Amino acid sequence: MSEEVLTKETAEKLMMIKGKIRGMDLKADAEFVLRKKGKEGLRKLEEKLKEINFPIEYDKIKSMDFYPGGLKAISLLAVKTVFGWDDQIIEEMGREASKVSLIIKVFVRFFGSLSRFFFKESPKIWNKYWTVGKCVPKEFDKSKKFAIIQLRNFRLHPVYCFYLKGYFTTVTKLATGSDKISCQETKCVFRGDPYHQFLLKWE
Repeated sequence: MSEEVLTKETAEKLMMIKGKIRGMDLKADAEFVLRKKGKEGLRKLEEKLKEINFPIEYDKIKSMDFYPGGLKAISLLAVKTVFGWDDQIIEEMGREASKVSLIIKVFVRFFGSLSRFFFKESPKIWNKYWTVGKCVPKEFDKSKKFAIIQLRNFRLHPVYCFYLKGYFTTVTKLATGSDKISCQETKCVFRGDPYHQFLLKWE
């Protein structure tokens, strides 16, 4: 569980993390809040961000521009703090964000085969979103219906691990066409492992 409540001190530490993220992934947070809580909910979220002196005006963010990566964790923690949402909803945010992503839709549409998509295209998708970290496909078995993927040289905040579970779940769903996907983070840098590792299964 990622229980940390967003404070100014936490936000300052997060902003020191190297790397940038594409604006569309920040805007996805606002779109999710609008669907769940409406305009008033989004206003409360932005007020909280102003309160800790790290304002994010989501409507002014440009989808294809890059922004400090720490803002993603700040945004997710603000959502948890303001609405009292748990990690399962953060995972849902990841699922919804990847579902509407134009970048992911383009890659999935033209990948050619599951194996090619997993080994050749999935690392490219990560690089379209982040300027840090490396997506490393480790194992793929079409007949046994599972895949293992690692994220190396990437450390943001535990809350983002839940977001990634949702993200990888939807990408796998789009790639395989299956409605029954499970995703488990089997290794995590916040548990002392050298990298993040996700096990994906489908039926």
